[in-house]
Amino acid sequence: MRDVADNHYERAFEHWLIDHKVQYVRADEHKRLGSALRSVKNFDFLLTAAAGRQMIVEVKGRTFKGTSVAELKGFECWVTRDDVRGLQTWQRALGHPAAIVFAYRVVNVDVDFDGREILNVGQDRYLFLAIPVDDYAEHMKRRSPKWRTVTLPAEAFRELAVDPATLLQ
Repeated sequence: MRDVADNHYERAFEHWLIDHKVQYVRADEHKRLGSALRSVKNFDFLLTAAAGRQMIVEVKGRTFKGTSVAELKGFECWVTRDDVRGLQTWQRALGHPAAIVFAYRVVNVDVDFDGREILNVGQDRYLFLAIPVDDYAEHMKRRSPKWRTVTLPAEAFRELAVDPATLLQ
């Protein structure tokens, strides 16, 4: 399968999907649904797990510079309000749950992964954590009014973030 993702985070997640035998359709994230005044941001992937469970996913790439993931500290988890609103709109329209998948490129060589699954793509290592969009929306706090970004308090992130495979069961 050829890589069609625009960025390395999405390509890495695509490799994760292939490794986990998750069927998927890639959305054209450069197009939006609706008029220019009320458009809806597209998602990145529509997944279908082995049991037929489908999920809408938006991938957000971040860098992890820590040395341990044991307590889930040091993870950036901000998104735009448009990301949250778009996923919730698609969730209602398609009737499938939606989630934000954070793809973290791990930059340090010696990292305690605390038993979590890591994906190697070339020389890069990635850790994936997923949060259902409604849970994210319930706990999100404003990060930047200018850039219309939101984030999760650290405690909420630690409580909500799971391996993406968990959401597909």
